[in-house]
Amino acid sequence: MGFLKGFLKSGRDQGDPSRLCRRGRRTLLFAGMVVLLLAAGGFAGLLGMRAYVQASAPLPPQPDVSREVVDREGRLLRPFSLPDGRWRLAARLEDVDPRFITLLEAYEDKRFRSHGGIDVLALGRAAMQMVFEGRVVSGGSTLTMQVARLLEQPRPRTLGAKLAQMRRALELEARLSKPEIVSLYLTLAPYGGNIEGVRAAALTYFGKEPHRLSLGEAALLVALPQSPEARRPDRQPRQALAARNRVLDRLLAEGVVSADEVRLARREPMPSGRLPMPALAPHLAQQQLSARPALTRHPLTLDAPLQAQLEELARGRTQALGRGLSAAIMVVDNASAEVRAYVGAADFFDRSRAGEVDLARAVRSPGSTLKPFIYAMAFDDGIAHPETLIADRPVRFGAWRPENFDKGFHGTVSVCRALQWSLNVPVVRLLDVVGPQRLASHLQQVGAGLELPAGAAPALPMGLGGVGMRLTDLAMLYSTLARGGEAKSLRFRMDEEILAAPQAPFVGPVAAWYTARCLLGTPAPAHGMAGRIAFKTGTSYGYRDSWAVGFDGRRTVAVWVGRPDGQPVPGLTGRSAAAPLLFDAFARITRQPAPLPPAPRGALLAGNARLPPPQRQFGATADNGVQVVFPPDGARLDAGGAEASLVLKVEGGILPLTLLLDGAPIARAENRRILFWSPRGTGFTRLTVIDAEGMSDSVTVRVE
Repeated sequence: MGFLKGFLKSGRDQGDPSRLCRRGRRTLLFAGMVVLLLAAGGFAGLLGMRAYVQASAPLPPQPDVSREVVDREGRLLRPFSLPDGRWRLAARLEDVDPRFITLLEAYEDKRFRSHGGIDVLALGRAAMQMVFEGRVVSGGSTLTMQVARLLEQPRPRTLGAKLAQMRRALELEARLSKPEIVSLYLTLAPYGGNIEGVRAAALTYFGKEPHRLSLGEAALLVALPQSPEARRPDRQPRQALAARNRVLDRLLAEGVVSADEVRLARREPMPSGRLPMPALAPHLAQQQLSARPALTRHPLTLDAPLQAQLEELARGRTQALGRGLSAAIMVVDNASAEVRAYVGAADFFDRSRAGEVDLARAVRSPGSTLKPFIYAMAFDDGIAHPETLIADRPVRFGAWRPENFDKGFHGTVSVCRALQWSLNVPVVRLLDVVGPQRLASHLQQVGAGLELPAGAAPALPMGLGGVGMRLTDLAMLYSTLARGGEAKSLRFRMDEEILAAPQAPFVGPVAAWYTARCLLGTPAPAHGMAGRIAFKTGTSYGYRDSWAVGFDGRRTVAVWVGRPDGQPVPGLTGRSAAAPLLFDAFARITRQPAPLPPAPRGALLAGNARLPPPQRQFGATADNGVQVVFPPDGARLDAGGAEASLVLKVEGGILPLTLLLDGAPIARAENRRILFWSPRGTGFTRLTVIDAEGMSDSVTVRVE
């Protein structure tokens, strides 16, 4: 008789009114039928029923789950609710602390690993409890039966529903493994309100994934699905506390946990409210979800801890800068071109800063941030070296007279110094020789998007920001320099194929290294340490955009600061606003920036006096001693036949002369001032002549 009393008591959830719902006559009738079934050899009948059901078991339905965007390690960045507003995050057995599974099975279904979907002993105990008590004391449902109920549409708890649930449980056991059944329970279990599944519950109530639960937290999440609304800790804290403690007491009585563990677990505070779901990288997450809506899991290349740090940095820094300002930050791994952080705005939820606008993809004037690529192409063409001297003095290009940012001129400086000081006149001189169209073509060939006014062609002002670009493009371009000129498309997803780099690099490794070495000497902003990262700042016309992009031996960081609506902010410059944010971002990435690679083979480490004569002094106009007299600038030429050669006549200059076609040397004249060249096709072509002293002149012609 004592065994019977213990047996009847073992499944009882005492003191919980929500579990003592009265069923009336139908419930008692069902209880009696179960008892009679067991008494009449129910084991044999159940085995026969199980074999019959399993032979025709259909495939179980796949429940809809919330879409998830995760980082490179599988850490949750941002989930998206179901269309009806529910949070239901897919959960696997390995996503949950093994101890939680132990507690769950010990409390809900201690014979889960051995039964086939229906626990005859538990049903018999529940039935006899109803007969003796006149009410429902325990339900007798297994975890598999609960999953069967959760997979179906809600229906009244009748005898027919219970039998259908039992049949469905047998079908699930026939089609699924035990871990798969537990995973379904972990995904579907109700936790109050619009929260379903243990992962959504753990994030909502504790702000953590369920693989890091304490004993008290695990006990609460075991208790909640039995009466999710009546025990919600954010609305019914007393009932939630009592339910958690009953779970702890039961597990202590059954020897699953120790008395010391229970004592400590009872002291754990109850959650006082619901926490928001993670919302890291909201702009990129939304973009990836829109691009592949059929996927339920989107693995990105981001690093969640770094992403969180930089979002906090952008939010705090822009608040200090002033009302209405925002910022965007990107971090790229140089070797793989993987994006490790993507901050599209200072605060996604701040409407006063237009937080929902993805400023990393907004088209803006890049200011001076394209200058390094003009220098890199000049180095690659051989028309300049970092120690080449170049004149910073007033000059006209047609009707345009470029000026430096400080409105002054610095005389003759080295090319490297001109880049470090971001002088405007020298870079325009270089671009006049390199060619705006050729620069634009190089940038576009490696994947950078350039936005020009309708019908406009690339021109010299693009070197000072006269073109539209995105922060994503600048991050890609600077990481190209950091890789020695090798171009790679940015990679945002872990599950996408790595795209092959374009066949031709942007520039060669020597030119890229020259440029990086110069940028390493750029004066640091206030409170920043110079010589640690290679970087360049930029300020667009009218103080609308401030930029700073830099790299070390491992990473590239790109920063934009400004107003989302494009309004000017007087005094907002790349050096004062974006550069400090760039240095702070690097400080959060690493204590010590990685050194740049050593000089590649072929790099010439020499002062100006030891350079080849053509590279000692750069000149860009006919006043420097060499002039193309035919064809005139802007001329239209007939290409002639396939083997036709066209003539180019030069006056002045010191022999020998070198002719460059679109920046590439094609001919050399040792003792004359007439050169012949063959066009590579129709369209615009730039011809440049350099004499023995490095003086040069250029014309652009159209071949038809």
